[in-house]
Amino acid sequence: MSEKLKKLTGKNPADFEPAAYNLVNNSDIELFSELVEQDDFLFDFVKQNVAKRLEKVCNQSNYLNLLNFLKFYSPSYEDFIVSTLVKYSDKNLTDKMLDIFKNGTIEEKTYCAKYFSLTQNDTATDLLKEYAYNSNTYLSSNCALALANIGDRSLYDKSITMLLSDDDFTKLDAVRFLVSYQDKSAVDEIIKAMMKSSMADNIAGELLYLTDLFSIYNKQKNYGLYVFNAIIEGLGEILNLSQVFDFQLYEFIEMLIKEPLNSQIATVLLAAQDKFETLTENDEYLFDETKDTKQEILEIKNLLNSIDAANLFNLTDNELNQDSLFVFNALEYTENEALVRNLLNSSNPTLVLKALEVLKMLEVITPKDKETALNSISDENLRAVIYAL
Repeated sequence: MSEKLKKLTGKNPADFEPAAYNLVNNSDIELFSELVEQDDFLFDFVKQNVAKRLEKVCNQSNYLNLLNFLKFYSPSYEDFIVSTLVKYSDKNLTDKMLDIFKNGTIEEKTYCAKYFSLTQNDTATDLLKEYAYNSNTYLSSNCALALANIGDRSLYDKSITMLLSDDDFTKLDAVRFLVSYQDKSAVDEIIKAMMKSSMADNIAGELLYLTDLFSIYNKQKNYGLYVFNAIIEGLGEILNLSQVFDFQLYEFIEMLIKEPLNSQIATVLLAAQDKFETLTENDEYLFDETKDTKQEILEIKNLLNSIDAANLFNLTDNELNQDSLFVFNALEYTENEALVRNLLNSSNPTLVLKALEVLKMLEVITPKDKETALNSISDENLRAVIYAL
């Protein structure tokens, strides 16, 4: 870290005030670039302090210097930069931002999209639509938000249709747009898309930035449990453990424990017990996490372990039917071979294969079971797995 950056991020006003003044008034691109490069290594409160220091320096005579920093994107300084530009914006600046949006780098386009989301100026509508599904999630999110703020719903309607796609990545693009668009009327459609996706945990992790588990559960309990279960499956794999705070998992589990116990709640709580046991038994999951995250994970584990697991196991067999949202979870805990065999006639080939694997694990699999499964499955790859069992 350079001496200038140490001063800018430090605690001494005699150091950081001149450093902030110099960065803005002299357009110190080298220092700002280094600041952005340190994003992952600086504490959030430090970055917030820096943003406030820089904002304090900006005024009518120097705010255009911020345009020199647009090539270096950082979500930590985006609000400060764009809100300052909007504060002093006029037609000339808007025209300049439109030109940068057209011809600039991805980083510059991201700042520009945020600018048009705040000014609610519709001159950039075509560009916002062009980049609304960009692979850069900061850019695509800003574009979706801008379109929402100017009241353009064309891509909202398109995204709802995209949820019906057979391609999971197309669905995920649609979900990300709808979440950034922030219209909660899309929640049910997103959950329905989850139910037909192999990326349900990815979708759930996006969805909970549009709404929350409590709202989903209070509206439709099985939907709330389904999204919760998808979050549990994704934790530590595709979802960061720190997101337990964002999703209020401790509070949601605490609420579930107080609910009248049924087979659905029992099944997802057992899955949660298993997941948090795994997270705390393997150092690889918690090694790089903050002290607060580690503590929260342990507290959730202790909360889950306060439940009598025997009462939960007694209920899970009620979910052993192909129409249950939690049948795959229930298969992890059952010893009822008759109910498992009933699933061999399912229209869901993945479920048939899982049921057959459970029968093998229980050491009760028979040639007839394999024959029944083969009659239910046409996919040659899955059939090959069955022959190998």
